[in-house]
Amino acid sequence: QVQLVESGGGLVQAGGSLRLSCVASGRTFSIYRMGWFRQASGREREFVAAISRSGGNTDYADSVKGRFTISRDNAKNTVYLQMNSLQPEDTAVYYCARSLRIATKRLDDYDYWGQGTQVTVSS
Repeated sequence: QVQLVESGGGLVQAGGSLRLSCVASGRTFSIYRMGWFRQASGREREFVAAISRSGGNTDYADSVKGRFTISRDNAKNTVYLQMNSLQPEDTAVYYCARSLRIATKRLDDYDYWGQGTQVTVSS
């Protein structure tokens, strides 16, 4: 059974930073595109960032470009999201997910999801 487990969330002041991690079980991590999504209270889940299988290509939502950085370590089955200059509007539950599709931001293209980690940014 595939498991994705996120960690690293918490409470931070505006302008601060957090680093999220997502560890995947199994031996096939490197064949999957990995993505980060978030869902704020009362809103739909939205794409945040994604990274290709090798880590050579990344994609970001316009709202986080220049502030967030996605990376991965295939030897550790882990994908990271470094979040800098956090703002109150970044408050949400953050989820990692995997996809076999090469370039996608669509939630439906991601087949396994973690349980999420809460990020709260105070003003």
